[in-house]
Amino acid sequence: MTDTLLDRPVDTADAARTDFAAPYALTIGGQRVETNTTFDVFNPATNAVLAQAPDGTAEHMEAAIAAAKQAFPAWSALSWDERGDYIARYADALEAHREELITLLTLEQGKPRHSMATGEVDASIKWVRETATRRLPDEVVEDNADHIVLIERTPLGVVGAITPWNFPVLLGLWKIAPALISGNTMVMKPSPYTPLCTLRFGEIAQGIFPAGVLNIVSGGNALGQQLAEHPDIAKVSFTGSTATGRKVMASGAGTIKRVTLELGGNDAAIVLEGADWKPLVPTLFWAAFGNSGQWCIASKRLYVHRSIHADFVKAFVEYGRTKTVGDGMDAGTDLGPIQNRMQYDKLRDLFADTKANGYATPLGGTIDETLAGNFVPVTVVDNPPEDSRIVREEPFGPIVPIIAFDTIDEVVAKANDTQFGLAGSVWGPDRDAAIAVARRLETGTVWVNEIHIHGLEIPFGGHKQSGLGVENGAEGLAEFTNSKTLMFRK
Repeated sequence: MTDTLLDRPVDTADAARTDFAAPYALTIGGQRVETNTTFDVFNPATNAVLAQAPDGTAEHMEAAIAAAKQAFPAWSALSWDERGDYIARYADALEAHREELITLLTLEQGKPRHSMATGEVDASIKWVRETATRRLPDEVVEDNADHIVLIERTPLGVVGAITPWNFPVLLGLWKIAPALISGNTMVMKPSPYTPLCTLRFGEIAQGIFPAGVLNIVSGGNALGQQLAEHPDIAKVSFTGSTATGRKVMASGAGTIKRVTLELGGNDAAIVLEGADWKPLVPTLFWAAFGNSGQWCIASKRLYVHRSIHADFVKAFVEYGRTKTVGDGMDAGTDLGPIQNRMQYDKLRDLFADTKANGYATPLGGTIDETLAGNFVPVTVVDNPPEDSRIVREEPFGPIVPIIAFDTIDEVVAKANDTQFGLAGSVWGPDRDAAIAVARRLETGTVWVNEIHIHGLEIPFGGHKQSGLGVENGAEGLAEFTNSKTLMFRK
């Protein structure tokens, strides 16, 4: 962040922000709401204070839920096409703020502006625009001489959304657009580590949606619990850690609340014998280290057939040496900092465990703690044991083990030996053989000879303790609705 950015005028809700330290506000009932107290938001590349975010209280959350509840009858009464028109206009408004959102995302999250931040914002705006065209038509399941049986999808009511700090733009808009198009209103609570882009979502929305349709309340973790427990919240859509997901599920149990939980992962990438592995080196490098490893579907364990393991590790390390970790605002940066100090300290502990156990680290392995930012080097751990922390845990950072295997049965058993079941990938010369391996993996998504492909029509969700329910696709859209069966006598 440069001084020139801080010296520019304060924005208004409908103008692109150029002073990223200027005051931010909650959005409640279609209005900017200021708070008596704020909390610091840090630039992870410098650990300097970037801005103060409004510290919402329980009273603010109550007001937001009440506003969403009041807005629900009129919003849900609109047709799909009418709601789609609003959401298309919102996509246009976000597009007008594109450059601002890209810069703000880098400043508060850390990811490189010229690559991942730009990609995240562009993909998110496209997602909102395409979601505006989505529909869940009525389904006739029986039509005979006597009667008709019809299934329609009806909105739930007020949806509570809790978003994480690793992809605050994408994962926020993934929730906003489908919830609203299906007739719900929303109260969103962003991570206190990355609230700024989400607060801007609310400010931009004030000129688009009817009052109360979209409300944004930032603040501490207690607000998330309040949202999950509240009797006027019909559903919680949560993305975050498995540990927090358990708490969200427990908090919603008192009101039999609908929940969608997209949680942690320990995804395995399996490179089979005979694979053309050289082109896979950059692909799997970015699959593991994109966003500095801070994503739930990162390839967190690479299993490579023993016949090619040594050569693969050597090439992988050589490729990794060419990549630069640095400030996301610098054009030469490939990988940004770890977003927050809490996660940085967890990685320090994991790196210390790796070193204490004497595991081979042909790349990286030592964090320079004298640097001002939360910088962690790209690190490869060569063939650690299966019971090691680096294999068993989700590191959520730029460190990956590369493990040799001998047989298909062996590698499938190892890949499945985890509480997680989010995603995985299989790479091999025989497509049918690779698909056969993919079918044996206990995960919600498996890519074969490709990775990290998403789409509006592609459901995404986890098995085991990686989540509950799905996002995206018709199935994900339907999770924002109730199924209602209507029977008509002819």
